[in-house]
Amino acid sequence: MVFRDILELIGHTPMIEVKSFDLGVSRLFLKLENMNPTGSIKDRIGLSMIEAAENQGKLQKGCTLIEATAGNTGMGLALVAARKGYRLLLVIPDKMSQEKVSCLKAMGAEIIMTRSDVEKGHPEYYQDYALRLSREIPGAFYIDQFNNPANPLAHETGTAPEIWEQMGGQIDAISVGVGSAGTIRGLTDFFKRTHPEIEFILADPAGSILADFVNLGSFASAGSWRVEGIGEDFVPSQADFSLVKKAYSITDTEAFLIVRDLLRDEGILAGSSTGVLVAAAIRYAREQEEPRNIVTFVCDSGNKYLSKVFNDHWMFEQGLLDREETGDLRDLIARKHSSRDVITISPDDTLAVAYSRMKMYDISQLPVYDKETVRGIIDESDILLALEGLDSGRFDDRVADHMSTDLDVLDPSDSLESLVAVLKKGYTAIVMDGAQFYGIVTRIDVFNYLKRKRDA
Repeated sequence: MVFRDILELIGHTPMIEVKSFDLGVSRLFLKLENMNPTGSIKDRIGLSMIEAAENQGKLQKGCTLIEATAGNTGMGLALVAARKGYRLLLVIPDKMSQEKVSCLKAMGAEIIMTRSDVEKGHPEYYQDYALRLSREIPGAFYIDQFNNPANPLAHETGTAPEIWEQMGGQIDAISVGVGSAGTIRGLTDFFKRTHPEIEFILADPAGSILADFVNLGSFASAGSWRVEGIGEDFVPSQADFSLVKKAYSITDTEAFLIVRDLLRDEGILAGSSTGVLVAAAIRYAREQEEPRNIVTFVCDSGNKYLSKVFNDHWMFEQGLLDREETGDLRDLIARKHSSRDVITISPDDTLAVAYSRMKMYDISQLPVYDKETVRGIIDESDILLALEGLDSGRFDDRVADHMSTDLDVLDPSDSLESLVAVLKKGYTAIVMDGAQFYGIVTRIDVFNYLKRKRDA
């Protein structure tokens, strides 16, 4: 079949059974919403909400659409807006992955980044910010996914019937997360009519208030979480929890390790919210004494989180990935030489190579490594001094001619105070034991180490 427009590819996503998890007597099925055009379930509501506004005569050609989004709704809206000729302005929280932000800009969306550490009612809260902009910009239309009935309608008339048909009606439970609450509301509206005995499982990131609201009927102040796209610090107006049997609070660590397991064991590249949904489904499955068919979603593609969830260094720095501790300065090294993670350079390489390597890996200094030991270090200031007079030809100079050889070398057993003293001088600390090179420690490594200690 040949399609005439990319929008025709939204929905009708496949279902797959996964078998690598311990599910007791139950079975787990994933609906692959990452197969939508922008790699997310939110493509469904992006199309639904814009077309509903068009059908109601609320949009004029070339008008400005405004929305507050954690990213995926924005991408769905960007796709549809570009195809239909609308300007799109998105207000997004600052915890968004860089992949999402870059993709949104490439799709033509205009981005305003705001704070993720404030609650509803604060002027910098992303939803309040977007609403304010919609009132200030002439002719703007606020999509308002949190209160837009076309959001749950997309799932009531699309996602839910697809699940029912794909499972042949043999479905006992659905694990679902809540952001705008469109998915849970739409699925609930459909299954109340079709299969009211079904049990919903609320999968909620630890820090969100929704699990406590469902399980206890009350909630305290919200915390923070790194999972993107689900979890809230308030109860969305569209939420319908009437079919929810139980809610599970899932930590960032559990969620992120689950999605890494999914990729390694099932070949499914899923985003962070999928880890929450699958973790909750697994917990529910293990509690069952009778076999259950459980469905949940791969909400979006993991290719939007390569710099986070699938990056060992980011995971470690955030305290989400354990590493064997030595009890000395080696615990502060983010990239260890023994794991081939240290980015180094040879004395005979050129300054151009050094510059390219710094730029590629987003670092500002490179150990100069030769014959199994560190010969020096070169940083941005060394290159800048070499280019004094703006002579670009100096890029062809050897690193050995401009590197610093007066090194601040610390033994692994040296104190943290000794390390800080080196860093206060503006130097990079090299950790070595004789000729054995372990790695370098920067100021940010110290910050990350202390934060991990605080959060432990």
